[in-house]
Amino acid sequence: MTYTTTLTATLIASTAQLSYAATVIPSPPELDNKSYVIMDFDSGKILASKNENEHLAPASMTKMMTSYIIEQKLLKGELTEDEKVRMNESAWCRGSSSESCMYVPLNGTATALEMLRGIIVQSGNDASKAMAEHIAGNEGTFAHMMNQEAKRIGMNDTNFINSTGMPAEGHYSSALDMANLAKHIIHDSSKYYPIYSEKEFTFNGIKQGNRNALLYTDPSVDGLKTGHTEEAGFCLTTSSKRGPMRLITVIMGAPTMQARATQTRELLNWGFGNFETTIIRPAKQALATSPVWFGQEDVVQLGIVDALATTMPKGQADNIETKLQVNPELRAPLKQGQVVGKITATSNGKVVAEQPLVVLKAVEESGFFARLIDHIKLFFSGLF
Repeated sequence: MTYTTTLTATLIASTAQLSYAATVIPSPPELDNKSYVIMDFDSGKILASKNENEHLAPASMTKMMTSYIIEQKLLKGELTEDEKVRMNESAWCRGSSSESCMYVPLNGTATALEMLRGIIVQSGNDASKAMAEHIAGNEGTFAHMMNQEAKRIGMNDTNFINSTGMPAEGHYSSALDMANLAKHIIHDSSKYYPIYSEKEFTFNGIKQGNRNALLYTDPSVDGLKTGHTEEAGFCLTTSSKRGPMRLITVIMGAPTMQARATQTRELLNWGFGNFETTIIRPAKQALATSPVWFGQEDVVQLGIVDALATTMPKGQADNIETKLQVNPELRAPLKQGQVVGKITATSNGKVVAEQPLVVLKAVEESGFFARLIDHIKLFFSGLF
């Protein structure tokens, strides 16, 4: 594989697109569902989709946002794993066959980590509501938090009314948004992501199995969440890693539990069989240096926050070239993570991936006399 890097002094805007040249890719499988998406985790490329932006009931896949918020609060120290969470009557599950439950006793408690497992593995509506009340005071306020988080991560076709996914007017999401949420869970909540692959969880003497059938039959599958209501049909968000490549699939509105598993297998086999992920440049490593004016350092190291990756048909990832485009006359102070340009990868003249180019290490402003000298240098350089 051939990589070429060039550095220029101006920022040139372009739009990323993926070209498959003359390679013939078999059509994705025809699936009996309302909507689906298959996404490459590293590049974010959508390999195939149907009605990916359609507003549909997500059922218990809603709980992925509930668990994501809990995970982020645990990681930030705003919750602790052993923090006791009370099961109020408003959240308590009375054993109805119409909903899934963790079965925390009324007025009993479970730790935040136990509640998280109850949400992810057992799909507990009671655990979801109890955590919503614990974090936000009531479920409605928590739903507002869910929508704020959805907006932050680019879920543009989603509106949450509750923390569980139980049917409610105006409660909807899309296959593309669910795939995006799954990508953030895997990336941002890596410490807690292994819970999504746990096959069973026992609480209060009651052992329940994970409803994701693929966890038992496909060793490459390690998450994420099932969902089902009469309105939504059978839904499933799945992540699978085979070798260096990870794919995310979302099925919405399949006719049966078996169908959602079978359709997911078909999509995964099609994706892994026909595509490959190429990591073109690693994250958080120096890709170039650039001069800095008025700084305590003469140069600054530049890199990317996330790995530069692309997804292409197998055998088409050759002769990728990269071009670094840096804003002219970088001036201190420069903050770590500040965007100062971008890196673009092309293959056969087509853009296949791009990322913002950022400052890897902050550069503080220099003293008065050093800045004065730089001003003089800049003045005379402008004369020639």
